[in-house]
Amino acid sequence: MSSATGLFVTFEGGEGAGKSTQIRRLADALRAKGHDVLVTREPGGSPGAEAVRHVLLSGAAEAYGTRMEAILFAAARNDHVEEVIRPALGKGKVVLCDRFMDSSRVYQGVTGNLEADFIETLQRVAVDGVVPDCTLILDLPAKAGLERARRRGAAVATAPDRFEKEELETHEKRREAFLDIASREPERCHVVNAMQTEEAIADEVVSIVDQLLAPIDALKMVEPAHE
Repeated sequence: MSSATGLFVTFEGGEGAGKSTQIRRLADALRAKGHDVLVTREPGGSPGAEAVRHVLLSGAAEAYGTRMEAILFAAARNDHVEEVIRPALGKGKVVLCDRFMDSSRVYQGVTGNLEADFIETLQRVAVDGVVPDCTLILDLPAKAGLERARRRGAAVATAPDRFEKEELETHEKRREAFLDIASREPERCHVVNAMQTEEAIADEVVSIVDQLLAPIDALKMVEPAHE
C-alpha cells in the first residue's frame, strides 16, 4: 500500500461517468465512519498543478502536440504528489483522487498515440512510488457518457473542455483502454458499471473501499497497546 496507515483511491473513466458524484458520496460515507478524508483531482490538486490544469483543459497546449501535453500532465502530477498526496498518506488519511496516472496512459498514450515506454517513464518520474492502492473504473458506453457531460455543461452554461469535444470513436477507444488496464491489473483495479443507479454505484464503491480499509482499521485499533 502507499502508506502504512493511509489509503490512496483513484477514480477513472470516460467523460460523464459520474466520478465527481461518487467521490463526494464515498467521502461522506467514510467521514461518517470517522475516517480523515482528502478529496482531490487531476489535473490540479495543488497550486502549481491547478495552474497547469487551466493550460491543459483550455486547449492552450494543444498546438504544441500530445507529447508536450503528456509532459505537462506529468509535471502537474509530480507537484500534486509531493505537495498534497504523499503528505496526506503519511498522516494516515484516505485520499480520493478524480483521475490519476491511468488517465495519462489512456488519453495521451492510447488515443494520443504516444509510445507506451515514453508514457510509463513519465509516470514513474511523476508518481515517484506513490501508486494507488485501489482504482475504481466507472464504466459506461461513451455515447451515454458524452450525453451526460453535455447535459451537465448545459445546466451550468459551460462550454465542453478540450477532451469533451473529441469524436465519439475516440471516447469509445478510451473506454476500451481503461478496461484493458483493469484486466491487466486486477489486484488494483475494480470496474464498476456506471449505468446503474447512483445509489447502487455508491453502495458498490463503498463496499470495495471498506474491504481495503478493514485491515488498516484493525491495525489502528491495536496500535495504542504498543505505546
